[in-house]
Amino acid sequence: MPTGPKVLLAHAYFLAHDAKQWRKMKPYPPLATLLAAAVLRARGFEVVFFDAMLAGDEREFARALDASGARIVGILEDNFNFLTKMCTTRNREAALAMVSAARARGCRVAVNGADATDHASAYLAAGADAVILGEPEHAMAELAERWADDPAAPLDAVRGLALDGGTGLDGAPAVRRTPTRPFLEDLDALPLPAWDLVDSAAYRTAWMRAHGRLSWNVVTTRGCPFHCNWCAKPLWGTRYAQRSPGNVADEVRLLADTVRPDHLWFADDIFGLSPRWTESYAEALAERRVRIPFTLQSRVDLMTPSAVAALAAAGAEEVWMGVESGSQRILDAMDKGTRIGQVRTATRLLRSHGIRVAWFLQLGYTGETWADLLATRDLLRSEQPDDVGVSVAYPLPGTLFHERVKEQLGARTNWSDSDDLAMMFRGTYTSAFYRRVRDVLHEEVAALSSGRAGAGTNAAAETRLACDESWRELDDTESLHRSEPPEVEASGPRLRIARG
Repeated sequence: MPTGPKVLLAHAYFLAHDAKQWRKMKPYPPLATLLAAAVLRARGFEVVFFDAMLAGDEREFARALDASGARIVGILEDNFNFLTKMCTTRNREAALAMVSAARARGCRVAVNGADATDHASAYLAAGADAVILGEPEHAMAELAERWADDPAAPLDAVRGLALDGGTGLDGAPAVRRTPTRPFLEDLDALPLPAWDLVDSAAYRTAWMRAHGRLSWNVVTTRGCPFHCNWCAKPLWGTRYAQRSPGNVADEVRLLADTVRPDHLWFADDIFGLSPRWTESYAEALAERRVRIPFTLQSRVDLMTPSAVAALAAAGAEEVWMGVESGSQRILDAMDKGTRIGQVRTATRLLRSHGIRVAWFLQLGYTGETWADLLATRDLLRSEQPDDVGVSVAYPLPGTLFHERVKEQLGARTNWSDSDDLAMMFRGTYTSAFYRRVRDVLHEEVAALSSGRAGAGTNAAAETRLACDESWRELDDTESLHRSEPPEVEASGPRLRIARG
């Protein structure tokens, strides 16, 4: 039985605020928030959970807060969800509104997430008592313990916080930081996420209506050890911590017995850094007699023969890889550390084991030419991935890429939603042109899929001709779409990309 006071935990990603993702309808519960809930419970607190994912808007949070009677609130974003890490304008607006609502009711409020880490002063100004920097689980528990004993207790002794520092010499709000909190090294020591707090029936209904099966999320690691120069990592840096294969297999077995998902999404930035871990995981699943199809993210240079064979044995259905570009020159400029030959080898190896292949592609990196874009098209046509996700290069403060282009940046620093795809610096082409390239790349994938599915000869030929015509149109007009300096727009949070 809980012995401590009631704590309300929430996150601020409302699927209803993101039209593109609402159409896709692939909602997942907030893993990071639920891990913090499990730690709080282990410390004796009663936890009430508000899940924004399938809620309508911030007003539902206010009603849940009033109904809960909680005086301690944690708005802890799901740091494993790439949609949350995008830090879109609408997400930030929702988070700040929730902070303000909790503060107006006299609650003590802590927040955590990529955007709050970068813009702590904005969250403190909205009414947050503390911004948790880095991993939130134990910091949130320590805050709750202090507030339970004394709501006015000073917080300077709690590691890993950003606190209100008054007004600086320039008149702007100041932020003071407490000593850094050490990273969690033993992830197996954490309890499993508090899945029972989730309305799994609502998720099942949403997934079944849209896709005919329920997918559920799991995470096996934290962080990414690679050094792509456009990728910012405000929470974990370049550290990489990994759960043991048996610990993950235990969770999958439990999910199979309770939630009963038809599919799993591994939300790791990099799944299975070593082939031996992946092999051990496949063995652990076999020992527990559980096998659920799953999707994961990785890198082309990690797709070794033994790793891919183990993934197939474990039930891998689809692997997303950060291919980024078909131009080796661009990959080298990104410090990606991969070769085009590795893209080809990984794609063919996965396909030979019956695993779907999906690529992340990034358009608009500085110095990219029309020839580089055509190289990406040609690589796609040659290797025929089953799916692609297309983004544009984004300069994040603290990265080498940002340093290279910061003089070109305008005032706008964020996307409005996940479908924005706006260029924030002066790349080779305009945002509209890159959006058109994105659409044509998706058309290419659709044409290739149609051909593999055995569409009629005439239909397949017509689809190919349409793609060719689209590329001819782009080729004829690309010189007309050379970029101008970025338009000046209202500033806000920025897109964050975190993948291998």
